[in-house]
Order: sequence, then structure tokens, then C-alpha cells
Amino acid sequence: NKPGDKDTPLFPYQGRCCCDCRSTYKALPIMKFNLSSAAVLASCSSSLAFAPINNGAPARSTTSELNAEKKSIFQNIEDLVKGAVATTALAGAIWAAPSAFVASDQVQGSSNPFLNEITSSVVADAKEMASGSGSRVNKDAESLLRYGLPIPKDKEIRKLQVVIEEVRQDISTKRKAAAIDGIKKTRSTLKSKSNDFANMCREPAACSATLAEMGSLLDPLDSTMKDSQTFFNGSDQERAAQDKAYNLHNKLQKLLTQLEEQMVPAGYVTPVPDDYNDLPQLKGGRATVEFVLNKPGNAPFDIEGVNFPEAKLTMIIDGYTAPVTGGNFVDLVNKGFYTNMAIQRSDGFVVQTGDPDGPADGYVGTPSKSVGKGKHGERLIPSEIFVKGDKGPFYETTIEDEGRGGQATVLPFSSYGAMGWAREEYDANSGSSQFFWLLFDSDLTPAGKNVLDGRYPCFGYVVEGADFLRDVKEDDIIVSAKVTNGLDKLVLPK
Repeated sequence: NKPGDKDTPLFPYQGRCCCDCRSTYKALPIMKFNLSSAAVLASCSSSLAFAPINNGAPARSTTSELNAEKKSIFQNIEDLVKGAVATTALAGAIWAAPSAFVASDQVQGSSNPFLNEITSSVVADAKEMASGSGSRVNKDAESLLRYGLPIPKDKEIRKLQVVIEEVRQDISTKRKAAAIDGIKKTRSTLKSKSNDFANMCREPAACSATLAEMGSLLDPLDSTMKDSQTFFNGSDQERAAQDKAYNLHNKLQKLLTQLEEQMVPAGYVTPVPDDYNDLPQLKGGRATVEFVLNKPGNAPFDIEGVNFPEAKLTMIIDGYTAPVTGGNFVDLVNKGFYTNMAIQRSDGFVVQTGDPDGPADGYVGTPSKSVGKGKHGERLIPSEIFVKGDKGPFYETTIEDEGRGGQATVLPFSSYGAMGWAREEYDANSGSSQFFWLLFDSDLTPAGKNVLDGRYPCFGYVVEGADFLRDVKEDDIIVSAKVTNGLDKLVLPK
């Protein structure tokens, strides 16, 4: 089904699914499926799910089709459960033994393009694969952004980062002894490596001060965790101690980010071909963008039973990984393009917006000579994919087009609120202004094992307020959209 078709009912993503999943679900016994069925099932959350919305028009069903749906509703519920189990099993199977999952005689010469895409994915070097499913996925947006920083010779600072981030997980899961041990390791590393870390910075004196501040947090954090050990599990005292530890550790992680940002070499700019100099670019850093959303009639946002009058999202837009995509977004935010725009899609899988009123599907502006303009004069931007280990992004193709399917991207779609650029399925350079927040589920969309990483640019993450996306619905309004930091990194065409 093509994006925007209105009369063909599809399932389950509001007319954006690439196939009728129901026939596949019914063919799959629980925990038993062949490769063809698994591939078709996985393709149901494929790139068509992220095609631009054509004037916000949802797919519609005829009366007879709706009646048929009503009669089979209980069967569909059962089928959905089977589908979810099968998808989870698929993710687990690929993670456990990707090279054994696809037999060459099953794939060679297949008429199903999705099967052919799997071939290149499963034979990729495991060390270059993105994180797997379930608990193996790094879902922390701020951690992913730290890993995305272009720091040369980063081995030692990454070791420190791993220890500090594990302490956070241990606090969250009440592994108190493990957290205390991690604090001890952090103290030891800071004591032995502070001078080396400071010398890696653009401003060594500033980093020395940051490192000293990090060290000053360790004693109260250690004391708080030891106090927590003395309280009864689930008591108010334990909860207060855990909250205090979490807040102290949050400060520690922000200082770690500040330290690592100083380690990016002075004047570093991600290389971008001259062909795109006539497009906005976010050069040499990152920008912070803040959205505020309201519901029609000022209804509250309900987040796990707590009502909020508005939803406030803080996003980090990464000019290191996606200078063209990030620059385009920051430019549109600064122009006021998204202000007072409605949310146009919210289906439990993504939240999407960016389609303006009128016939155009995106922002109408001066087009790039290299990419051109859309059918209604939309300013188009090229596909921009940055794979780990590369010196810069490649443009106008996808990771499969490059024969590198399955390799890890610098910023993966593995965090709730990961931001991706929407486009038409078969045209990598058809994006303009529509984007989506991914409502990430590690079991159903494992990073590196789906059709998002390397096929769509991930250009940032929601770092504060991501939980609001759970209750952001169609017709909610972006009442405020502004760049709060990093606007000086935006370079506009001359």
C-alpha cells in the first residue's frame, strides 16, 4: 500500500503498515515459525510506518469491512498476542545466533526483498553490530549521546563512563553493594587518571575543576547508599535514601557529559560534502530544543495516573552525527515552523508531526541544487547516515544500499523518544520537515535488528519529558517550539 492511500484498510499502524499482518499472525503457532513468516511479520513495522503523512489524512475502512472487523475482533486479539510472541522470539533468535538464523538456500534468489536484506545483515561483523534486544540495549538517551561524541583515543574515558553508568543501574535496581563497589572504582579511577583526563580537554583547567566536582559527589553518594542498606526494603526511609542517591548520581552523570564534551577537539566539524552547502547545517556541536504541548480544551496529560497541565519535552539535536538533518530541524524550529502545529500521528509506535496545512507535505523554501524540491516546492534534504567507525555520514542512500546492513549507527533508535526523519519509503531523499519520536520497545524493535537504524537518520533524543509521549495524541498542539541552546552552531546558506 502506498503512503496516503485512504480506502485500503491496513493493520495495525493506521494505514502505514506495509502488509496485512493478520494473515501472517494466523499462520504462526506460538513460538514456531519459519523464516518467511518471521520476515513478513518483521516487515510490518518497516519503513512505510515512517512515511510522511499526506495532509494528515488517515486510512479509512468501508462499512462492510468494519462489520467484518467487528465479527472477528476476538480472533484478532488472539492473533495480536501470537504476533507479539513471535516477534519477541525473532529478536531473541537473531541475538542468540544471527549467522545461523538464515540458511543460504532459503534466501538466494528469493523474490522477497526483505529476505535479501536479512542476508547482508546477519553476516556483518558482530563487533560492529548495534546493541541487541531486551536488557542488552542501551536505552539511556544521555549515555547514547555521550558515546556519540567524537573523542579521539577515548578508551580510558569510556571505561569510566561504563562504571558510572552501571552505578546508576545498580541504584535503580537496588543492587546496593554493587553500587557501592562501582563508586569505589570511580573514586580510584578519578584519583589515578584525573591528570590524563584533564590533558585530553580543550581547556585542561576547566576539566580539572569538573573532575574535582565529580570527586566531591562520591563521598555523599557512598554514604547515602550505605544508609540505604540499613533501612527495611520498601520503607519510606529507604525510598528517601534511594531518591537522594539517584539525584546525586544524576549530577555526577551531567558532570561526566560536561567532561566528555570538553574532549572533542577544538574546531572539530563533521565533514559534509560541498554539495549540501546550500542547506542549513548544525556545525561543530549540538543544540537544545524545547517543545511545550497542550491538549485541546486544556485537558491534562495523564502520566501513570498523575495529571499535568502541559507536556514539556527537552531534546538534544546532534550536529556531530547529523549536521544536515539536525541543521534543517533547528532552522525550522527557529523559524517558528512547528509552533502551533498539531500532532498528526500517534499510534503507540511513533508520534509524528511536521506536515503543514495546504497541499505541501513539508516546508516550502529555497531548495538545494543537489537534492531539488518536492512536487509542491518542498525543501528536501538528503538521507544522512553515520555508521560507527566512519569518518563522517554518507548521503542520499541507506545502509542497505551501501551493502552494510546490520552495522551499528552512531546514534541508534534504541531510546524512548529517539528522533527520526520521516520520508517516503522508496525515496531516501524525500524528507522535508516531518519527523517522528519513536516509542521504543526493546523487545519489538531491537536496535540493529530492525529497519530503522541506517535507513532513517536519527538526529537526536528527548532527554527530559520523554514520558509525556505516552499520552501525546493526534490534535495535541505544539504551543511553543524554541531553540534554547546551540543556535550559534546553526550555519545558514549564504
